Parts: sequence; structure tokens; C-alpha cells
Amino acid sequence: MSNNIVVAIDGYSSCGKSTLAKALAKKLHFIYVDSGAMYRAVALYFLRNNIDLTNHEQIADALNNIHLNFHSRDYKTHITLNDEEVSDEIRQMHVADKVSTIAAIHEVRVAMVKQQQRMGKSKNIIMDGRDIGTVVFPNAQVKLFMTADPKIRAERRYKELLPTNPEITLEEIFDNLAHRDYQDTTRKESPLTRAEDAIILDNTDLSPDEQLLFALSHIEPFLAD
Repeated sequence: MSNNIVVAIDGYSSCGKSTLAKALAKKLHFIYVDSGAMYRAVALYFLRNNIDLTNHEQIADALNNIHLNFHSRDYKTHITLNDEEVSDEIRQMHVADKVSTIAAIHEVRVAMVKQQQRMGKSKNIIMDGRDIGTVVFPNAQVKLFMTADPKIRAERRYKELLPTNPEITLEEIFDNLAHRDYQDTTRKESPLTRAEDAIILDNTDLSPDEQLLFALSHIEPFLAD
């Protein structure tokens, strides 16, 4: 197998990017880097510390105090924020409501992209996010762009959040996703766009196994070397 293979997975919120990325990483024994979790952890830190999003000095100081790490446990990838396990808290709605705004801040993106690029310099990795194939790894060997019907995306997210957030409504999830789609695609800093050489994966009617096979069919040619 060639060294330093990068698989970049971009797409809309709640399209199953992380589900596919984790399955690929497990199947191929690649390292999985959840870039979305990184931005969510930054958003959580900003919310906890009441960072003024218009104060560039506060933002810079905050970013200097944020240390993120990924680790595996029970066959799942977990993220720590300054050594605190935050994998569950960053998925809550109070973080989801702010993450797109915070992720659009120039200083935040520069700091996270540097960390992401460093992770991909010497290892075979799977990374998912919004700008992986366009900004972080424009030369990635395989680029996938995931999409799905908005109603299906909202239903999937609702089922995921309901066990830990029983007060959540499907309408609230749908509105949140629509808002995030607008922010992600119209922001000035690294907007969500499909790279010209990215393969579209619409999983509206696909099972997890079917989308895994689809992705593997495009990655396998790079594994033969």
C-alpha cells in the first residue's frame, strides 16, 4: 500500500460523513480525523468562556489555550478538549447552533487547518468536514462529496439526538440544518463547495453498507501499489 493516502470527505450536515469515515478507517486501518468535532470543540470552549466573536484578540488568546486530541476507545473515536472528554457535549444543540458561525471565523479556520494538515503529513488518513478536499487537502487522492434529501438528514439527526435530548423536536432539527446549510455555503471563509474532482455520493436511499462499498470502490485503486 502507498504511504500517505488521504481520503477527503466533504458534504452537508447530517449526511453521515462521520459514519462513513469511521467505517472506512476501520476497514482500511487508516487514522480517522473528525474535523467537525474539532470546530465543535472550539465552539464549546468559546461558549463556556464567553468569547466575544468580534474581538480578535480574545479569539487569538482562546485559540492558544485550546488543545485538542483524538483517541480511540470501544471502537469509537473520542475527542478531548484540554484533556476533558467532550465527545457527547459537542453534539448538543447549544453547540450546534453556534458552530457554523464560529467555524467561519478566519483565525479559527487557520488554526484548525494547520492542525489538520499536520495530521495528514505522514499517515494514511480519512478526514471529513466542509473544506477538506478544497482547502485542507486539495491534492487528496480520493475526494467524496456527500449529500442527501434534507428531510432524511433531519430524521437521521433527530434519531441520533433524541436519547440524550428528549425535548428536541424534528422541526427544530430541520430548521437548524437549513440554517447551517445556508451559513456553510455562503460564508466568506472556506465555504462548503464541491471540489471539481470530488465524487458525489447521494446516500438518500443508501444503507451504510451500500455507501461503504461505493466509497471503497473508489479508494481500492490506490491501495494496490
